[in-house]
Amino acid sequence: MPDAIADAKRALRADLRERRQQRSEASRAEDAAGLKAQLDALVERTGARSVSCFLSTPTEPGTHDFIRDAVARGIRVLLPITRSDGLMDWAVADPEGEIAEGLYGVPEPVGEVLSPLAVNDVDLLIVPAAAVDRTGMRLGWGRGYFDKTIGSMQHCPPVYAVVFDAEILDDVPRDVHDQPVSGVVTPTQTLPLAASRR
Repeated sequence: MPDAIADAKRALRADLRERRQQRSEASRAEDAAGLKAQLDALVERTGARSVSCFLSTPTEPGTHDFIRDAVARGIRVLLPITRSDGLMDWAVADPEGEIAEGLYGVPEPVGEVLSPLAVNDVDLLIVPAAAVDRTGMRLGWGRGYFDKTIGSMQHCPPVYAVVFDAEILDDVPRDVHDQPVSGVVTPTQTLPLAASRR
């Protein structure tokens, strides 16, 4: 049975990845502006003074403008740095700081490295996803970094996954280690998902 779940996840990820690659440059710019507005409103609504976020790839809803503006407003933003042992270190976002390619080709900050425990101090987690279903289950990209992080936090703050509108699905394949999220943010809406465990 686990093989069937893994196969279903692989097939869905491949389909979602292909759809993302077909988005036009104009759509991507519009999506980034919409996402920034949604994330700004979420931070204000939650009163978060410290958040974790991620540096988006060119095919993801864009987070770079949100991060730059949040830092300018005095919000502490932690960005993940992947490690080969499956854990994530963190770095405080610096709009003037360097960005390099991480372990899996995703953009990551260059700077002072904080331990995996640093994320325990944030008020809000903003995480990438391939898709999220209406019960709050998140389908990641298959490496388990965010599931491990969320699952290991003693006092986990609200967790919001970032996807495009068409990636909010009725159901996603799930395994025992998969972690639910509190809500989902797209370029046009923010949906709390009350049915999730967080």
